[in-house]
Amino acid sequence: MSRVLIVGAGLTGSVCACLLRRELQNKVHIVVWDKSRGSGGRMSTTRPPDPSSHSADLGAQYITATPAYAQSHHSFYSELLSSGVLQPLLTQVEGLKHKDNERNYVTPLGMGSVVKHFLSESGADLLFDHHVTGLYRSGASWEVERKAGASETFDAVILTMPVPQILQLQGDVGQLLSVQQRHQLDEVVYSSRFAAALFFAPDVVFSFPWAARYVTDNSCIRYIAVDSRKRNTDAPGRGPSLVIHTSVPFGLEHLERDKEDVQPIILLELRKLLPDLPQPISIKCQKWRYSQVLTSVLSCPGHMTILDQPPLICGGDAFSHSNFDGCVDSALSVVRELTASLTPTSDVSLSG
Repeated sequence: MSRVLIVGAGLTGSVCACLLRRELQNKVHIVVWDKSRGSGGRMSTTRPPDPSSHSADLGAQYITATPAYAQSHHSFYSELLSSGVLQPLLTQVEGLKHKDNERNYVTPLGMGSVVKHFLSESGADLLFDHHVTGLYRSGASWEVERKAGASETFDAVILTMPVPQILQLQGDVGQLLSVQQRHQLDEVVYSSRFAAALFFAPDVVFSFPWAARYVTDNSCIRYIAVDSRKRNTDAPGRGPSLVIHTSVPFGLEHLERDKEDVQPIILLELRKLLPDLPQPISIKCQKWRYSQVLTSVLSCPGHMTILDQPPLICGGDAFSHSNFDGCVDSALSVVRELTASLTPTSDVSLSG
């Protein structure tokens, strides 16, 4: 049985884990590490400090399926829809540009439920607060070091964290990268932004009609959403939550500032847009240093193999594009490559 480590419990990592389990079944022992205290990455769902409020998605807001991806990734969409993880977006989103035959989906339990679904299907050992700091080749294995913990050995490693974090790893990764690979990774560019979630008491009712709104006349705020309305899951006895995403230029301008210092600026601008907004009972602010990929690895190959044996493979939206289907594309590519490395004589059957 091969021991495989997946670094990152976001969408790409969770789909990789699920596909590996379905493809190789009991031939692999899958372990997923994440440096955070929970799964989801940029698709995580934030719980309010007070359980009387609705949860909030501080990252991805909804999933858009183009006709091409609705067909090529039909099995993924069908699985998530039949299990109730996804539902069609039925509510009003001001400023959302609809294209012919595109379908938008929301998650009744929050975007983090998509990641949790695939992790559950994978049967992987899921460990949080595991921050990988170095990778060292040790014969036919990888010795993986983490912050504040003992190193462990794996037969194969999949890295799904943002590219700058891959390049910061200590050990053998930097030496194994070819000149071309290093150049390709150095060319990857991310946008940055801040997000805030405002949680309200159960008796609060918003006067505006929309579930979400794209803002075009404010330099700070780009998007606002009432999460329970957006998901069509308003429940009596639970207060609403309001999610705010800043613009990319604002995020870049304030990137090196602490989120605690930026939060008052966001709230001040929000009051200009919604002057009658009630007082929230709690607020959470998030800095997304690596929000979305603006420039991906050339030709969007889906993955990058740093070493064939023992396998070390990189994946994620930097190797495809920043949305649900981009992460699924990358996971398919990674698992196809890894399966071929672990079982070179088998007939690799993965498809979208």
